[in-house]
Amino acid sequence: MWVCSQLGAREHYAIPRALLRQGALDHLLTDAWAPPASILRIVGDQRSEIRDRWHEELKGATVTSFNWSLIAFEFLARARRLRGWPLIMARNRWFQRKVVRFLTPACRPRTTDQPIIFSYSYAAREIFGVAKSRRWKTVLGQIDPGPVEEEIVAAEAEREPSLAPNWRRAPADYWKSWREECDVADRIIINSQWSRSCLVEAGVNDSKLFVVPLAYQLPITNTPITREYPPNFTPDRPLRVLFLGQISLRKGIARLLSVARSLQSQTIEFLMVGPTQITIPEDLRSNRKIRWVGPVGRNSVRSYYEQADVFILPTLSDGFGLTQLEALAHRLPVIASRQCGEVVTDGVNGLLLDEPTTAAIEEALLSCLHNPGQLAQFSKNATVGERFSLSCLGAELCALAM
Repeated sequence: MWVCSQLGAREHYAIPRALLRQGALDHLLTDAWAPPASILRIVGDQRSEIRDRWHEELKGATVTSFNWSLIAFEFLARARRLRGWPLIMARNRWFQRKVVRFLTPACRPRTTDQPIIFSYSYAAREIFGVAKSRRWKTVLGQIDPGPVEEEIVAAEAEREPSLAPNWRRAPADYWKSWREECDVADRIIINSQWSRSCLVEAGVNDSKLFVVPLAYQLPITNTPITREYPPNFTPDRPLRVLFLGQISLRKGIARLLSVARSLQSQTIEFLMVGPTQITIPEDLRSNRKIRWVGPVGRNSVRSYYEQADVFILPTLSDGFGLTQLEALAHRLPVIASRQCGEVVTDGVNGLLLDEPTTAAIEEALLSCLHNPGQLAQFSKNATVGERFSLSCLGAELCALAM
């Protein structure tokens, strides 16, 4: 039986959902939990992230959250003007302290005597310390490719200083704590071969690493997903390219925006959805062929997938890139970098970029522009295979039981 420690709503709570389906979830510990009748939804600021902090499939699970402590923490952090890395690290420490207290015999309700403790990276060290002192097994969910990824982004920030003048490396203590997490973990779950190669390069013990892809389940709807592509893209019916996620250097945005500039005369429009972590150049902010939407709630993303003709993820580095699965689940062809999870089959349900260079991105977009029939065939092949199902995820997790 597993106890899942989860700060945030990462992966739509896929890990605890998959374990619950296997009958292997003992407890979910999370920072915030807001069921439909929760007072958080009533007295909160109604931000979309609060509404996303719950999942229908987990309504029968045993869940402990720290709602009011979280509110107090965020209030004090704001009063102390914490932001950036100091805020991230303080929040990680706060969450670990709450979980550690829960796990003490005086506070922990009667649960499995010898649980497997799961926690995501960067908020696991103190939790694992307590678990190992009691000889419990520990599984680390590594959310990204670690320090190698930071070096990749640092190089991009040096090349594009005007786009991200406030980008900063993580403090040394951040990586020191992470290495201690990796050392004490019995198993480390990673989501792609790309992550594996980066962690091995960073010195992580390869024998601890297990590649387990992310899972995605399309919400049930009565409206079937169908797509129609024109014989040719025109000024009245341009090719609509969707980027959805963090608009940051790591996601390859600098290169995508460079391509958007060079293709201004083409019948292509760009839909940029997600929180902006760069300084948008004025010529692109006012460009009529680029629509800047900003962050949206999870329940709103469907409409943007439906509006698009192709999804693009030119990421420089990603642990997986869940949006690839979301796009395919909406029968949307995908252009993706190879430096993330292995989802796209090149020439079948989309196109793969061997390297996410501006030249490669431009070539892929022009191929889509000039071959709408190819896009239509990609769309027909765009499905989420069984290997990305919650059932598969749950089975693979349970196979890690030691």
